[in-house]
Amino acid sequence: MNVLIVGSGGREHAIAVSAAKSSHVDKLYCAPGNAGIASVAQCVDIGAMEFEKLADFAEENEIGLTIVGMDDPLVGGIVDVFESRGLRAFGPRKKAAAIEGSKVFSKDLMEKYGIPTASYENFDSPERALAYLETAKMPIVLKADGLALGKGVLICQTLEEAKAGVKTLMQDKQFGDAGNQIVIEEFITGPEVSVLCYCDGTHIAPMTSAQDHKRAKDNDEGLNTGGMGTFSPTPFYTSEIQKFCEDRIYQPTMDAMKAEGRDFVGILFVGLMLTADGPKVLEYNARFGDPEAQVVLPRMENDIIEVMNACIDGKLDEVELRFQDNAAVCVVLASDGYPEKYEKGKVITGFEHFEGRDGYYAFHAGTKAEGGNIVTNGGRVLGITAKGSDLKEARKNAYAATEWISFDGKYMRSDIGKAIDEVE
Repeated sequence: MNVLIVGSGGREHAIAVSAAKSSHVDKLYCAPGNAGIASVAQCVDIGAMEFEKLADFAEENEIGLTIVGMDDPLVGGIVDVFESRGLRAFGPRKKAAAIEGSKVFSKDLMEKYGIPTASYENFDSPERALAYLETAKMPIVLKADGLALGKGVLICQTLEEAKAGVKTLMQDKQFGDAGNQIVIEEFITGPEVSVLCYCDGTHIAPMTSAQDHKRAKDNDEGLNTGGMGTFSPTPFYTSEIQKFCEDRIYQPTMDAMKAEGRDFVGILFVGLMLTADGPKVLEYNARFGDPEAQVVLPRMENDIIEVMNACIDGKLDEVELRFQDNAAVCVVLASDGYPEKYEKGKVITGFEHFEGRDGYYAFHAGTKAEGGNIVTNGGRVLGITAKGSDLKEARKNAYAATEWISFDGKYMRSDIGKAIDEVE
């Protein structure tokens, strides 16, 4: 069949690499794609939010499956548009994608159905939020209700910081309408773990675990970003914790969404914090994590198209997910100054070193082809991923591979996966 991927980042590149291996794919397209995706798929100049144009393209090119990688189109209802035109699309419908699109909705869902999460209050006016903070315990967490490019979470150490955060989110509208409502949440601590799950509306199949690094600088300092690197699996996610999450979090979330008339089909990303009181849900996303997809998908042995079709057909219970007995680490190469101010258009060299090397990947996130070169076109430029027999070897391989790539203003954290050493 012909397959279309919607998106343009490192996550979509990882999906494209996996899809290109499938025996079910005749022709692979990506809209709009990027310079790296162009090596495995034909890129199409249609934006991810141009739903009708994308559906027209799918009809004209006999697309048998459209895979939606990004959050914005899912929350906006792209799957509903495709299905209304008889087109097959992988991802949750708009009503189900609200689990990511609204922090207020997801927190209320967890409270209603007894799914473990941090205690919280919702606010739709800055005055009420500020009054609440006066008696709240610090540190505290502020979350914009809507989508905010992965940056709408503020961890505030003091009352002054928290008040400034309310101003940033609700009054200055740094993230636009995403800050019309906010969640104020208790501050909890522990290792963070990401688990991506395939879902068919009734059944849920968790993938191997991953651990992300959100802060821009070493030692988890600096501003929140979309992700500076990740590794898989995480040693913190033990078999006992996995069993708890399957019984108390994953399946109960599926059941809760079904009970609410929002059957969830697609990828459910569960962000967990392993607290002293047990695992708690930090957030849900309605799609593959980025850069978690870059370490989880290269380790998956299943045909990705077969698994996605099983989800759409409600037959996920017939699939046994299989992952390689190894590890993977992804180090993000960013533009200096990210996530605030940075330059674009810098020539990138060194991609030839990845050719023919099994277990090494340069996933493109913010790149474009220009004048015969590949140049930087975003804050997060590349996700350099490597596999190894264990996490230490994968980390060593990934950092060695980062040296193969050069561009002006190249920046990366030096401690991705360093937590591995603390466990042993």
